[in-house]
Amino acid sequence: MTAKKGLLHWIDERFPLTSTIREHLTEYYAPKNFNFWYYFGSLALLVLVIQIVTGIFLVMHYKPDASLNASGIPVAFASVEYIMREVPGGWFIRYMHSTGASAFFIVVYLHMFRGLLYGSYRKPRELVWIFGVLIFLALMAEAFMGYLLPWGQMSYWGAQVIINLFSAIPVIGPDLSTVIRGDFVVSDATLNRFFSLHVIAVPLVLLLLVAAHIIALHEVGSNNPDGIEIKKKKDANGRPLDGIPFHPYYTVKDIVGVAGFLIVFFAVLFFMPEGGGYFLEYNNFIPADPMVTPPHIAPVWYFTPFYSILRAVTYPLFGIDAKFWGVVAMGAAVIIIAFLPWLDRSPVKSIRYKGPIYKTALTIFVISFFILGYLGVLPPTPGRTLVSQICSVLYFAFFLLMPWYSKIDPCKPEPERVTWK
Repeated sequence: MTAKKGLLHWIDERFPLTSTIREHLTEYYAPKNFNFWYYFGSLALLVLVIQIVTGIFLVMHYKPDASLNASGIPVAFASVEYIMREVPGGWFIRYMHSTGASAFFIVVYLHMFRGLLYGSYRKPRELVWIFGVLIFLALMAEAFMGYLLPWGQMSYWGAQVIINLFSAIPVIGPDLSTVIRGDFVVSDATLNRFFSLHVIAVPLVLLLLVAAHIIALHEVGSNNPDGIEIKKKKDANGRPLDGIPFHPYYTVKDIVGVAGFLIVFFAVLFFMPEGGGYFLEYNNFIPADPMVTPPHIAPVWYFTPFYSILRAVTYPLFGIDAKFWGVVAMGAAVIIIAFLPWLDRSPVKSIRYKGPIYKTALTIFVISFFILGYLGVLPPTPGRTLVSQICSVLYFAFFLLMPWYSKIDPCKPEPERVTWK
């Protein structure tokens, strides 16, 4: 026995290394017809690693302190400037982290859209989908808390606006807002608790959810563009006829996707890290000043579709302020995604075999989502509010009417085996 095999045998007696590799890589059979849309799951994992690694290096130099230094600048803001200007490679690490936040949401949104295309939320993958939605919620919390840390103007006032929304909740709202802030206003206490949550608590939850998401996926098997369960047809050895080992076939394919992603990622990082003011707003390069309110306060682009839905609610209901119902609508816009497995009544999973009704509904939904996202970065006007209200109705109609239109949609029969067409 060679030294290498002897070491592996020694490890396997004490830790299930070989069996884990077999179960999740070399003997995990994935459908042989994966396409471009299946890159984004592995890319999301890559960006998560980038965020954790760059975050560790940033924490080495960042100081969560809202007090003013000798120059009259908040210490937290000054520490970010110190990272950018004085720490060797600090600008690269900081921009990699800030660009990575936007890249994370781009990849996750495309990953979720893939699920809408091919019915990845349908039986038996309901739990995989629910874990995915929980990851999305944790990611939103992580991004919101991290956005406060630079202690710039938009960080400060964006947190002020979002936290104040919780005060609209009847009875418990004001106290809840105070608990979240740790003070009666956004202050040093808020910065410190957001820092601890952003660096320790939420990442731990995020990692646990990602692990659960992957374990649940490998238990039931991956979906595919045809929406066919490959486990139903196996050969004499119990291997799916339409499956291939994830390693080496899809690990090599994912490396190609990673290379393409990194080319785009570093092109943005080196030439336009602020993303035209969408990835890093220009107001956030100004130190936070509680005495000066920016002319227009808006969240980062990845929150703006839901922010538009919040602003679209302008009328009180049942004697309760419109702001409360806006918060409810914003929360419902995210939570309703988790109910897709039970809302879709179509006899087929994939859009390849669904009829024109679903394809039209999905197109309208995507267009509405983009419009809501665009309007969320603009100051509200009566005309924009009206458009936001129409798009919000279309957004919720996609989900709430799905049990009806997915049932009457004329679908094509699914093939017995996966196809290459």
